[in-house]
Amino acid sequence: MTPAADTLATSPWRSFAWRGLKVLAIGIGIALLFALAQPHKLGVSMAYAVPITFGCWFFIDAGRLLTARWLQRRGPMAHPQWPGWPWMAGVLLVGTVLGYQVGHTVGNLVTGHNAPGLLFEGPVRAISLVAFSLVPGVLATYFFYTRSRLATIAAQAQEAQRHAAQAQLRLLESQLEPHMLFNTLANLRVLIALDPPRAQAMLDQLIAFLRATLNASRAGQHALSAEFSRIADYLALMKVRMGERLQTQLVLPDELASLPVPPLLLQPLVENSIRHGLEPKVEGGRIELEASREGDVLVLRVRDTGSGLSEPSADGTHFGLQQVRERLATLYGERAGLQLEAADDGRGGTLATIRLPVTR
Repeated sequence: MTPAADTLATSPWRSFAWRGLKVLAIGIGIALLFALAQPHKLGVSMAYAVPITFGCWFFIDAGRLLTARWLQRRGPMAHPQWPGWPWMAGVLLVGTVLGYQVGHTVGNLVTGHNAPGLLFEGPVRAISLVAFSLVPGVLATYFFYTRSRLATIAAQAQEAQRHAAQAQLRLLESQLEPHMLFNTLANLRVLIALDPPRAQAMLDQLIAFLRATLNASRAGQHALSAEFSRIADYLALMKVRMGERLQTQLVLPDELASLPVPPLLLQPLVENSIRHGLEPKVEGGRIELEASREGDVLVLRVRDTGSGLSEPSADGTHFGLQQVRERLATLYGERAGLQLEAADDGRGGTLATIRLPVTR
């Protein structure tokens, strides 16, 4: 059994022990209430009230867990630690009788008295004692049941939220891939008529790229080195079409290669640099992709020497940029973001910077 599974398996019994400590405190409180009428009998009240209270709780709560586990083996249950009220009614009755009798016996042993228990009382008095003891048992059971239900509902809500976030990410990824594919196919259609050999080479690159993209998109994360490899494949695909007009440089330090990142994160930025930065320039330009680390933050920069930052790009209205921002917000909230600005190193062009927390 894995450590996580072991913790999960033992947590109900840890909660059981914690509830036992609370019940001991309740038993002491009950003894003090009884002692208010007869202060000189505080010790006697304590000797009987504490073990009876603890005994009733012990047999009821342990009976609940054991009955729920037995029922769970017979089939799936909506609430693994709750057998349902019909079963709990029997558990309450049996647990109260056993708890009262055992607690009463312990009280006799502590005080040296020989007071009769339920088994030796008359029917009317025995029923009265059981009914009296059942009231706190029912109230405590309902209290713990309500708390358990609230905790279950909260856990289900968190699980539903997680699944919704995953579904949103899958949708965003499925939107990104056709976006790139349609652009490439449109360029390929033009090349077929103008330069068939280059069109064939581009088609081979496209097949290899799509195969790698399909494998990566099935995972929620992959290594940063895999993301860089896919960008290299994409740039090789674009170089078939643009020739010497496209120059590239990819810098990935070895110590960052294994860091996990979402797939399809950098491709929209690189595609945006080519489409809006380099293609409008007759001479083309250069794309530089670099990864670095600043403390607990992973920094990914995509820099081009293209035509510069246009107004739509500054507003972030391009499809790819919008999807990157939405994915970062869904995955990391305010801990990650995308910044787009004009490059200030004198070579012109645009700098896109992604910052996200380092995870392992």
